[in-house]
Amino acid sequence: MPRLEQLLTIHSRRAPSKYTVRKLIAFKTGNSYKRCLRYLNVNGIRPFKRIPGSKMIGCLFDSRLSWEKIRKHPSIKLIEPDKKLRTHAFLPSPLGTGMSKPSRTPQFKSVSKPNTRRNSRASLLSSSCPPDMPWNLCAIAAHKAWKRSQGASVKIAIIDTGIAPHPSLRIAGGINTVNGGSYADDNGHGTHVAGIAAATGVKGCQGVAPNVKLYAVKALDHAGAGYVSDIIDGIEWCIRNKMSIINMSFGLERGDSSEALHNAIRKAVRKGIIVVASAGNSGPNTFQLDEPAAFSETIAVAATTRENRIANFSNRGNGITIAAPGEDVRSTWLNGNFLTVSGTSMASPHVTGGAALLLALKPGLTPSEVKVLLKKQALQLDDIPVTAQGSGLLQLDFL
Repeated sequence: MPRLEQLLTIHSRRAPSKYTVRKLIAFKTGNSYKRCLRYLNVNGIRPFKRIPGSKMIGCLFDSRLSWEKIRKHPSIKLIEPDKKLRTHAFLPSPLGTGMSKPSRTPQFKSVSKPNTRRNSRASLLSSSCPPDMPWNLCAIAAHKAWKRSQGASVKIAIIDTGIAPHPSLRIAGGINTVNGGSYADDNGHGTHVAGIAAATGVKGCQGVAPNVKLYAVKALDHAGAGYVSDIIDGIEWCIRNKMSIINMSFGLERGDSSEALHNAIRKAVRKGIIVVASAGNSGPNTFQLDEPAAFSETIAVAATTRENRIANFSNRGNGITIAAPGEDVRSTWLNGNFLTVSGTSMASPHVTGGAALLLALKPGLTPSEVKVLLKKQALQLDDIPVTAQGSGLLQLDFL
C-alpha cells in the first residue's frame, strides 16, 4: 500500500475549484498527523484546517478521484466531508420585535398553539414572580435561584456567530475559528444567545446566570453558516481553556450527520464539559432532532411558549432532554440594542444558564449528573408527549 502522505498529496489540491470538495481526515496517532502535515507542506499543499487536539486536518480533495484507499488506510481513524451547519434561524416574535427583523427569517404562520391550561406549579411560580421580571425567567423560576447562585466562576462558551460588545454583557475572552480574526459578532445570533444565558442586568436585560465567565467562540460567519471543521476547532479550544459548559444553538442541515463532530463532543463530555444544544426549528412534523442535539451526550432543548406549551416550530423526537422558553424572548443585540425573537436557539441558553447556576453551587458535578438533576426537577407539562418536551420545562427553584 502506498504511504499515506503520498496518497493525501495525490488527492489534495492547493486551491478550490469546481472539482474540489472539503474533506476532514482524522489520524489514529499524533505521529501520522505530523508526518502527513509536513509532507503536504513540502509539496506546497496547505490544509484549510489543522486541529492538533483531534489529530485532524481539512484538505481540498479532487472529487474526480476515489478516496477509498485513504479511507481504508490503517493510519486513518476517519475521513468524511466537511459538512455545513447553520444557526437555528430566528423566527418572528408573536408580539413583534420593536426592531427590524433579521434577514432570512422563515415565515411561520404560528409559533405556538394557544392553550389556557397550565400546570398548578407553573401557575404558582408565575404568580410569585416580580412584576418587572421577563416572562421567560419567571417560567423557569430563575429568580428563585439567584439568592443562592448566579453562576460565579463558571466558564460558559457560546459557539456561534460571535458575541458583540454590549453594556449588558461581560465578555471574558474568546476565539475566531472561521478566519482567525475578531470574535465580535457580525450576525447578531450569538449575541442574542449570550444575553439569554449571561446578561448582567445592566441596561435592563437580565440573563439566567449573570455572574458567569462568558466566552465567545466565533465558528459561524456573518450569515450564521459554517463548517463542522470550525465547530470542532472551537470545541478543542473549549477543552484547552477548561470551559464548564458549551452552548450550541445551531445544527447540521436536516438529515445530515457527522461522526467527526460527534467524536469531538464525546471528547468534551469526557473532559467534564456540559454540552447544551437546540433541537431545531423544523416544526412538529419533523420527528428528528438536528445534530448535535441528536447526540446522546448533549442536553437537547425544545422550545416552550408563554402558555407553557411546546412551540409549533420546535423539533420533536426521542432525544429531547428538556424544554425551555423559546418564544418571544428579549435579549441583547448588535450595537448595544435589544431584540425580541423566537426559536429553539433561544431555548438552549436558558438551560446553559441553569446548568451554570447548578455548577456554581456544586462544582464537582459531572455532565451526566447535571443532566439527571435538571431532568429530575423539570416540570412535566400537561397533555404533551415526551417526544416534544422531554422531562418537561426547566425549573430552577430547587437550587
